[in-house]
Amino acid sequence: MCAAWAAGEPQGSGGPDDWHWQLRHSARTAKALGAALALTQLEQQGALAAERGGLPIAVTPYYLALCDPRDEHCPIRRQVVPTARENEPNVGDSCDPLAEETHTPAAHLVRRYRDRALLLATDRCATYCRFCTRRRRVGRGPGARSVTELRPALDYLGDHPEIRELIISGGDPLVQSTERLRGLLEQVRMRTNVGVIRLATRVPVVLPQRVTAELICALRAYHPLWVMTHFNHPKELTRQAREACRLLVDGGFPVNNQTVLLRGINDDARVLAALFRGLVETRVRPYYLLQADCACGMGHLRTPMQVGVAVMDELQGQLSGIAMPKLMVDAPCGLGKVPVGRDYVVARGAGVTRLQTPGGEQVEYFDPA
Repeated sequence: MCAAWAAGEPQGSGGPDDWHWQLRHSARTAKALGAALALTQLEQQGALAAERGGLPIAVTPYYLALCDPRDEHCPIRRQVVPTARENEPNVGDSCDPLAEETHTPAAHLVRRYRDRALLLATDRCATYCRFCTRRRRVGRGPGARSVTELRPALDYLGDHPEIRELIISGGDPLVQSTERLRGLLEQVRMRTNVGVIRLATRVPVVLPQRVTAELICALRAYHPLWVMTHFNHPKELTRQAREACRLLVDGGFPVNNQTVLLRGINDDARVLAALFRGLVETRVRPYYLLQADCACGMGHLRTPMQVGVAVMDELQGQLSGIAMPKLMVDAPCGLGKVPVGRDYVVARGAGVTRLQTPGGEQVEYFDPA
């Protein structure tokens, strides 16, 4: 046990630097959003509709302060403020775009791959992103699941030793109390053959105050444990967010980032270059650039497939290999992730391949005899 935690080191002051305070003072209504931002008519309509049903509103004061109060096109604001456009239908939309319900062998467990599974430990987040692919089930349920409720999932994992990686998601698992999270991780380690645990969380982005010495000390006992987070715009790389990432990395937790490609927010090579460089400087690996899922309510935020390919093509050669994520599409119907990108092979012949470099030059590569 870490000395600071064992000594009862105070975590948070009860003010804005305390993650509990941030959650208690989150904006959860159209009125609260309107008090901080000059809402447009579409935003006002969307916020009122969100209050009545569907994906609810929740924005921490910290993240709300990053929004431009007068600019409806602010890339932070567009991620969290509802709009009436969420009610517009689009071809291919699905409430369950990745067929998670079809791939549920036990309550709260999703398995689409042989060697890994997804545990939905809670339905609550610190902030509800309007591009959420799991909006059908987050925000309005009972909250964190107890170990008793998750026991069928843990039993299934124990009965399938070929599952070597477990992603714990929800909702956001780090919104739970540290003790509850410790209890869950302890059960995973005791009852299953899982080697690597991944925590899927947006806490470093929207609630960096949650990453405390207490949390780091508590989680260290369950290594190897990786953190998968979601920075989407360089404006999110604040001093507080960088400090949260530093604590995690210094605590021994590799941090990977999965950026979602979003229309009018980050579908620009210059924006993404700044984000990926900033992440690397923060010791966070740009892991995936994800094509947005075909989830109901987010068609206005999705980009055409070719946009992501073109953006990645522009970035190729501008960024180092450690700053370049993979462009991935999580295939509809739960068929798994598919890498997408431009083909740099111009022609193939007997023993020779003609390539085009990112700079536009063509060159031949000769196979060995």
